[in-house]
Amino acid sequence: MKGMDRLPGNRGDIRDFLASRRAKITPAQAGLPTSARRRVPGLRREEVAVLAGVSTEWYTRLEKGHIGGVSEDVLDAVARALRLDDDERTYLFDLARSSRQESRAPSRSRRRDVEVPPRVRWLLESMTTSSAFVRNGRTDIVAGNALARAVFAPMFGSSTVDGHGRPNLARYIFLDPGARDFFVDWEAAGIATAALLRAEVGREPRDRALRELVGELSTLSPEFRGRWAAHDVLMRHDGVKRLQHPEVGHLELTFQSLDLPLPGRAVHELIVYTAEPGTPSEDRLKLLTSWAATQRPQSHADAV
Repeated sequence: MKGMDRLPGNRGDIRDFLASRRAKITPAQAGLPTSARRRVPGLRREEVAVLAGVSTEWYTRLEKGHIGGVSEDVLDAVARALRLDDDERTYLFDLARSSRQESRAPSRSRRRDVEVPPRVRWLLESMTTSSAFVRNGRTDIVAGNALARAVFAPMFGSSTVDGHGRPNLARYIFLDPGARDFFVDWEAAGIATAALLRAEVGREPRDRALRELVGELSTLSPEFRGRWAAHDVLMRHDGVKRLQHPEVGHLELTFQSLDLPLPGRAVHELIVYTAEPGTPSEDRLKLLTSWAATQRPQSHADAV
């Protein structure tokens, strides 16, 4: 299936990630001498090895995916040599951890999905003037309040929802043509979403549902294939979201991601959208709040 790595385990992810980061750094940026005869714009493997203080043979083996037995000190040196940011460094360490776990227990089952506890659902429904939902690492929307269902009505009503009526942000953004109209900054939304999925692959390379999602998106969306091939990583996403809502028009909302501790290894985030006080977006959000209060959730809407 397109988009899936051919190397066993997460070795393909390691190889492609390190090679892509190496290609982004010029010799001048790394303080190395330049030459007009260079065949590639980025660093060579031997140059990364020198910067990290390891042998070329050792770094070559690392870039081929043999990362399981590498110490944290060496990974730190490689991260510095490649000028990784905090999210990229975390991703590299996640890949190493997953590789070690796989070598010790290759039959280890993937983490199980967990139910969102009632106390979290109560919290969501108590937030009546903010749009709030819970997103897992695969970008499934696993719980949401009434205002979230109103603000993101095009996504909740999309043909890309699963058989249980559960939306998935990545599927909606890349597979529903209407997403380009709903997300004013659609390209930025796509870049961030692919990077969030890339980070989740580092945490859970054996998650079959995640791999199937990546394969589906890679097969059906040329835009996703391009984003995925960039190997960009994003551990969390905060900022401003601009939406063109079919009922109230333009919305400019600030959103904040908060880690939500749940049992097991599952990654969940609480995403809260609010409008700046005194702005037209606040007035439009209030209109949606009133509208949402009059709507009766459909059969599965209580679960999401």
